[in-house]
This record gives sequence, C-alpha cells and structure tokens, in this order.
Amino acid sequence: MSRITVPIGPQHPLLKEPLSFLVSLEGEKVMDSTLRLGYVHRGIEKLAEQRTYIQNVYLIERICGICSHIHSTTYCQSVEALLKLEVPKRGLYIRMLLCELERIHSHLLWLGVLAKNIGLNTLFMYAWRDREIVLNIMEEISGGRVSHAVNIIGGVRVDLNDKHLSLLQEGLRELTIRVEEILRAIESDRSFRARTRKIGYLSLEDIKRYCVVGPVARASGLDIDIRRDAPYAAYNELSFEVPLMTEGDVWARSILRILETIQAIRLCTQIIHNLPDGPVSVSAPRKVPSGEVVSRAEAPRGEVFYYLRSDGSQKPARLKVRTPTLTTLITLPGQLKNMQLADVSAVIAGVDLCIACGDR
Repeated sequence: MSRITVPIGPQHPLLKEPLSFLVSLEGEKVMDSTLRLGYVHRGIEKLAEQRTYIQNVYLIERICGICSHIHSTTYCQSVEALLKLEVPKRGLYIRMLLCELERIHSHLLWLGVLAKNIGLNTLFMYAWRDREIVLNIMEEISGGRVSHAVNIIGGVRVDLNDKHLSLLQEGLRELTIRVEEILRAIESDRSFRARTRKIGYLSLEDIKRYCVVGPVARASGLDIDIRRDAPYAAYNELSFEVPLMTEGDVWARSILRILETIQAIRLCTQIIHNLPDGPVSVSAPRKVPSGEVVSRAEAPRGEVFYYLRSDGSQKPARLKVRTPTLTTLITLPGQLKNMQLADVSAVIAGVDLCIACGDR
C-alpha cells in the first residue's frame, strides 16, 4: 500500500495555536509523523534581560494566556528569594487562590477543546459554560479574565473584600455541582469512552524517559505534584489529594483532570475559609543582590521551572523558563504511531498543548 503525507497545521481547525504536523498514512493508519515549532517565537527570555524586575512581572504573564498567573507567581518567588523577602501570609493565600482558580479554568477549557475535537458539542458547551463562572470570579477580583496582573514582587496588589468572598462561595458551590455532573457524564458516555480509551497511550517508562510532568504524567502513574512534594506559597498549610491513574491514555487524562478540578475547588474553599488577616504585600527594593535561584510551581499542565541570575542591577542577567509543554510535545510522534487518522485529533487535544509557552 502506498503512503501519502497529510499536513496538519500550522493553521488548522484542530489546533488552537500554530503547530505543524506531517502525518504519513497507509490507508487510514498513521505510520509516522513529524512536528515543527517556532511559528510564534517571541524571545521572551531575552526581552526579560532588557527590562527591570518590576517590568518583567507583566512581561512574564504573557508567556501563556491560560497560565498567566502561575508564571508571574513563579517569577515573583524567584525574585523574592534573591531579595530574602517574606511575603505576608494573606498575600500568599490570595496567590494560591488565583492559582487554583486558574487550574479550574484551564482544565475546563481543555475539556471543551477535547470534546469539540471529537465531535461531542454538548460536552464542549457545558464545559465552557461552567468555565465562565471562574472567569467571572477572576474578573471581579483582578479586573481581567485572562491576564490578571495580581502578583507584584513582595505579594499581591489586590485584597479580597466581603463581596469577593460572597461571590467566591456562591460560585464554588455551583461549580462543585456542575463539575461532578460532568464527571458522571464522561464516565457513562459510550461515545466519549470509544473516542478516548486506549488512544494516545504513554507508559510510565515513556513518561520518565521524556521527563513529562503534570496531568499527562499522573495519568500514567507518576505520583508527583510540586504543591505537595516541594510546597511553595502556603500549600503546606492546606490538605488536598493528588489524583493518580495508571491507564496512560486520553481517557485517563480526562478523568484525572476532572478529579483535579474537584480538588482545586476544595482548595479554593479551604483558602477562603482560612484566609488570614493582615497586609497583602511588602515593599521591595528595585535592585536585586547578586546571586542565582531556582523557583518551581505546579501549573495546570505541570511543573513550571524558573532559573534567575542577578548581577546586582535592576535587570536580570539571565532568566530561563522551562514549561511543561515542550516535554509533552516530543511524545506526540510516538503516541500517533499506528493510530487511525480519525483519532489524531483526540491524541493532540488529549495532551493539552500550549504552543505559546512552548514557543516563548
């Protein structure tokens, strides 16, 4: 049987960001595939060396539109470590609250994209309807639905008032009911099972070999979560479970992300119930002492890693960012091999790619 090559991307209805695949087919079976990046490279790490530490807080938020707050959190942690600043406890709790709201928003957005790609439009509309609850809460707190600009070096710039807390409690109650309904729906839906079971399989050995992190890794049995294993902010004061599955396919990644969403809602509830009194920030000097530091945090897609080096000036000497997308991307050719062409959309959507942060 002769082979044909089908291009997918860089502009394609399947892809929400520019990424190029060349898929070699024999009939409907994928025999090989290659991928190409670089369509939205912005040189953010180099730009950061030309801006002050304060200006970089807002630059770093632009690495990823979905995970904007966790990136600025990780960056601020690194600067605060070099400055030896102690962020007030209330500021840390508000940081964590936005991190978990962002996780809910990201997972629901991902579920909607996956459902749309495999033709389940009702699930897509339900997921994105419920995501609006989170976006409305974040907009009320920060003024922004995507980029929030909440973090500053030394804490956060916003505080929570009674109106925010009331809106949070009401929204979280409604979200709990709706997300549990979504979980029951995807567990019982035969079409969803047929399109995701045994699709895009990654073994635990593959996960370790490619250094994959986040929900994709935990869906293959790798029990790791930075919030629990290397706590930052005040996560060591909260109790939560880290969902784990072993099937390693798109089905497992779907169930695991919904379970993580439920845990994130519970974390948000804990945060607002245990919110300490006091200031939300401390003042920080403009110049940062010489030194180097590593900061890590658990983004919705997995561990974010920041390396920061200071030469004693107002600008970083070097900033290096490791996002979870790149290691997941390199697993795709292996996942796609021997798949049916109709399942390519489920495999690509199933790993929750963010080309903006991978191509930064």
